[in-house]
Amino acid sequence: MAMTPGVLRDARPEAPRTRRVESRPEAQTARGPAVVLADDHQMVRQALRILLEQAGVQVTGEASNGHEAIALCARTHPDVAILDLAMPILNGMDAAREIRRDSPSTAVILLTAHEEESFVLEALRTGVTGYVLKTRAAEDLVQAIQDVARGGVYFNPTASRDAVRDSVGSAGANGTSLTPRQRHVLQLVAEGKTTKEIAGVLGVSVKTADSHRTSVMRKLGIHHTAGLVRWAVRNGLVQP
Repeated sequence: MAMTPGVLRDARPEAPRTRRVESRPEAQTARGPAVVLADDHQMVRQALRILLEQAGVQVTGEASNGHEAIALCARTHPDVAILDLAMPILNGMDAAREIRRDSPSTAVILLTAHEEESFVLEALRTGVTGYVLKTRAAEDLVQAIQDVARGGVYFNPTASRDAVRDSVGSAGANGTSLTPRQRHVLQLVAEGKTTKEIAGVLGVSVKTADSHRTSVMRKLGIHHTAGLVRWAVRNGLVQP
């Protein structure tokens, strides 16, 4: 009989331990969308990170060019990738193509200063589902993230969505005849890189890089570097 109270004392603490685990509030906290930020200006990334984290968005990684953004998204598969359109080495439009291929579950938002319909149409063909003007980023970006993370579409309010939808099957904007590799070469040429440097970035021979450059000139009907630079600036591949 003397051992019975001891058995009862040993058994009592288990019920409250179970109740404490079940009542932990942390387990019930909802997480916001996971986002990767890609912009070549560190101060812009810092400002965007503050804006998004205050709105409950998780910024899980940052990149300073298109190549870094592609690698980061392939490794982490975020819900959303926010890409500056004009980035060095590889621009946001062409990076979006690679991200949609390597991480199809990742929605892509382009952050840009261009509101011309030709850019919006090209973004749609690339698989981009969000298009936000830099001048309205503070007002529109959080809403854009929420929309595309749920599988929706968000475009700059000043763009005509009906016109975009009606034009999806029509002839493309300038430059859509260029392959992604040729667009990449054109961007590198416009950034002032030599053929040898371009070969190094692409991981190909100098002869192959020169062949790509020649193909770009032939397709665009441009026969000098200055003309290629002007075309790249006009079509948003590089900043003036």
